[in-house]
Amino acid sequence: MKEWVGLLLRLVVGGVWIFAAAIKLPDPAQSVAAVRAYQLLPGSLVTPVGQLLPVVEIVVGVMLVIGLLTRGAAVISAVLFVAFIIGIASVWARGITIDCGCFGGGGIDPDAAAKYPWEIARDVGLLAASLVLAWLPSTRLSLDSVLFRRTSLSEGS
Repeated sequence: MKEWVGLLLRLVVGGVWIFAAAIKLPDPAQSVAAVRAYQLLPGSLVTPVGQLLPVVEIVVGVMLVIGLLTRGAAVISAVLFVAFIIGIASVWARGITIDCGCFGGGGIDPDAAAKYPWEIARDVGLLAASLVLAWLPSTRLSLDSVLFRRTSLSEGS
């Protein structure tokens, strides 16, 4: 049963990453503007982070969906969700009202404060799913299970 739950979690979390990246990839300038709006990174890091983030998201998403190096992808996913939760909580605490930029967009949003609890809750749920995937030994229908099949010592004799 855990392997089927793992498959479902891989598809959900991976699908979210792929969807988020697919919206951001066509407009790297908007992704950079969304990162800048958080006012957390030094100016010299805003552009590289804004441009690389969608690429990392698509790679992590595809790896989770196909089940390749699942634990590593899940750990990276968890780290990203922690960073996003901290970022959203930070702007909320500082009274900055911006679109999170999670699925494109970014910039000033006068209604953002009302959205922050939902965005944090969503990311906490996806963080939990990522942590479960990092913990599970294997999941159904994954490339990991084909490429890295565990064999018992008796099979090698």
